Formats: sequence, C-alpha cells, structure tokens
Amino acid sequence: MQLSKDDLLTAYRTMRTIREFEERLHVEFATGDIPGFVHLYAGEEASGVGVCMHLDDRDRIASTHRGHGHCIAKGCDVDGMMAEIYGRKDGLCAGKGGSMHIADLDKGMMGANGIVGGGPPLICGAGLAAKQLGTGGVAIAFVGDGGSNQGTTFESLNLASVWNLPCIFVVENNGYAESTSSKWSIACDDAADRASGFNMPGVVVDGHDFFAVHEAAGEAIKRARDGGGPSLLECKLNRYYGHFEGDAQTYRGPDEVKKLRETRDCLALFREKVTEAGLLDAAALDAIDAEAEAKIDGAVAKAKVAPAPTAADLLTDVYVSY
Repeated sequence: MQLSKDDLLTAYRTMRTIREFEERLHVEFATGDIPGFVHLYAGEEASGVGVCMHLDDRDRIASTHRGHGHCIAKGCDVDGMMAEIYGRKDGLCAGKGGSMHIADLDKGMMGANGIVGGGPPLICGAGLAAKQLGTGGVAIAFVGDGGSNQGTTFESLNLASVWNLPCIFVVENNGYAESTSSKWSIACDDAADRASGFNMPGVVVDGHDFFAVHEAAGEAIKRARDGGGPSLLECKLNRYYGHFEGDAQTYRGPDEVKKLRETRDCLALFREKVTEAGLLDAAALDAIDAEAEAKIDGAVAKAKVAPAPTAADLLTDVYVSY
C-alpha cells in the first residue's frame, strides 16, 4: 500500500507523540502526583500506529491496561488523556477512569481495560453491530501475549469466525506476560499459529517495523470490510519499561532494554528507512520531534492545574443516558 509524504509525516508524528507522552509519564509518575497504576507503551508505537492509520471514526478498537498508545493512534485528545491520567475533571472520562480505563466513544476508542483479555469479547459486539447496520466498519482488539492465553480471547476468536464478523485480533507480543516469558507460557511457536484452529488467517510481523505492520493490518482490515471475516495479527515487539511503573524488571537480561533501544527502536528504524529512501528529510522529522515535546509539555502543564472532581461528581456518569 503506497504511502504519501503526508501519510509518512502523520505516522512519524503519531509515533513520536506516543513516545514523548510515555517518556514524560515515566518521569511524572515518579513525583507521586499521578494516582493509580500506569503501564507504558514506549517501544511498541509502530504496532498501534501501523494498525490505526487504516481506521476512521466508524471503526472501533478495544485496548488493554497498556492503552495510551492505542488511544493516541485512534485520535484521542492528548490534553484530555493527560488530564484523565492525573485524575482531573477535564479528563476524557471526567477523571474517573485514570490510565487503565481511558475511553472516547466518539473516536471509536471503546476503552483501555484492566481486565486481561477483556477487549476481544467487546469487539465481537462492535463487529456484529457494524455487520448488522452495514456501516462498513471494523472492530479491533489489542491484546498482549498474556491476554492471548485467556479463555475470553479463544471464545471471541471462535465467535468472530462462526459469525463471520469484521474483527481483527492484534496480539502485541512483547515477550513478557507481566514477568513471565512468552517462551514459557505459549505452547506454540507463535500466537498467530492458533488462528488456524478458528478458521481465520494468522500472520506474524515484526512489530518494530511500521511498514510491515501497516501492510499486514491493511490486508486484514480490507478483508474484514469486504466481508471476508476475522483475522489474527501477531506483532512481535518490545516494551522499554516495566510491566507497570515501579517494576524493577529483574526478570530481564543485563542491558536487554539498552540493546533494544539501540538496535530495535521503531522510531529510529522508521527515520532511517524514509531518509535513506529520500522520502523525508531529517529536518522535517526533527521539527516533529520538537513539536511533540512541546505538545506533551503543554498537556502536562494543563493537567497539573486542572480542577479535580468534587464530591458532587461522585454519582454522576453511573448510567448511560440514551
């Protein structure tokens, strides 16, 4: 699939925004001002962006506890996200969801989810709605390698296939289900191998390579839009930080993350490919770097002074109003 110069700039801008967002949260969380748990997506940007660049507002995604990158890739407002993480009333969920439960239904973001394997059943509902209403929309669940072992995921793969739903299940295999290596916890070589048991295509891609993810996701999404049913896409990638902020990562090898940052950084690989091919110049990418840093600086500054929810807000947003 041919990408224009504007497409490439958008891809890099979104990945860089995610990286700056996560790197800054790593610093800010250590101050103690952010409530709850935070799980960072840094290192995995090419997966979320490579998939979500094919989507629009009719499409739905369901995320995981590591959901900031998916939110940004799907078009959620960065200021609203930061305010939500800080527990502020101006947040996307009025400060009541926090990091693990950011949602924006207007953007098709059904929510980050503290339940491992909680997203796949949700997209079966979204996929069924799209099919019945004839919107042409697709529904995508992001799960980790740990979530790929959950019964909810298997049931959803089966249901999506039986009902021929426009669903794509994206397994972001970062090698660790919290602290358990996927080499010990997944019986087959690749999580994508399981797709054959549910009569759907299963594809493995290098999740550090935006172009590989974008191409594979594009094929799966087109197939789903055309009535071809569900697919399973496994992106093999790595996270730079712990399972959660504060995780000492004693289960990882010496200098493992340092080597990954030096050799498998999806942003550096993207930059190298597009500049060597003459598609973009370094100055344009440098400008985006500065723009993203300023954007996140602004989001943090606004979140820190935004009002917190009051006692009167406690029992609002309990029921949906139709």
